[in-house]
Amino acid sequence: MNIKVSEVAKRMGKSEQFVRIGLQRGLLPIGTAIKTGSKYSYYISPKLLEEYIGKDKKENEEIEIKTMG
Repeated sequence: MNIKVSEVAKRMGKSEQFVRIGLQRGLLPIGTAIKTGSKYSYYISPKLLEEYIGKDKKENEEIEIKTMG
């Protein structure tokens, strides 16, 4: 089962762009982003997402800083 980027963004309280870039850069450990031609395809694991969301909020904020910088 794959979860949509829009659903992940909503659950995390972040933008869809945040989720896409985090996956593309390997900063969000919830799935993968595969580039095919000029577009990306995303796979988001429900299990990894639940584990990640359950982590300490401070860890998640540190990843946000990395993707912004």
